[in-house]
Amino acid sequence: MPSTKPKKTQHGFSMADVATKPVSYRCALAGGSITVGKEAFILLKNKALPKGDALALAEFAGIQAAKQTPALIPLCHPISLNRVAIHTCLDEEEYAVDVYAVAEINAQTGVEMEALCGLNLALLTIWDLTKPINAALEIKNVRLLHKSGGKRGDWTHPDGLSAVAQSILDEI
Repeated sequence: MPSTKPKKTQHGFSMADVATKPVSYRCALAGGSITVGKEAFILLKNKALPKGDALALAEFAGIQAAKQTPALIPLCHPISLNRVAIHTCLDEEEYAVDVYAVAEINAQTGVEMEALCGLNLALLTIWDLTKPINAALEIKNVRLLHKSGGKRGDWTHPDGLSAVAQSILDEI
């Protein structure tokens, strides 16, 4: 039975009460990039980094991280994700990797944190695998790009979507 009165805790923390929210399809797309430098970029592109294929491992790590979000972020609801996908795109001009994370669910709560958690772990995995070649790495532009579903409906970041981000959404 849904609660009718909010309960106060000693420090004011509590998970959001989603009991009365309707189940709906929800999707989140997050994006960011990591600049790795020319030498590391060439090795990464050729799958020749000392620790192995950074992009394949980053995709796997991102999926695993999204699934573990409630264990990592204290007030996130434990949810059953429909799907998580990590997309990596090489930016040869910037010697960078653009990473996108998609999370989808049919539930009473959104999946923004799962997409962001997956994105960040994918970026950190690339960092870990390229740091032996170049320690001067930079992660930037980590942000939620789009979300859909729930009470507020669709939302897109005010800076808009890149062509790659839009194509990922078009495939959903």
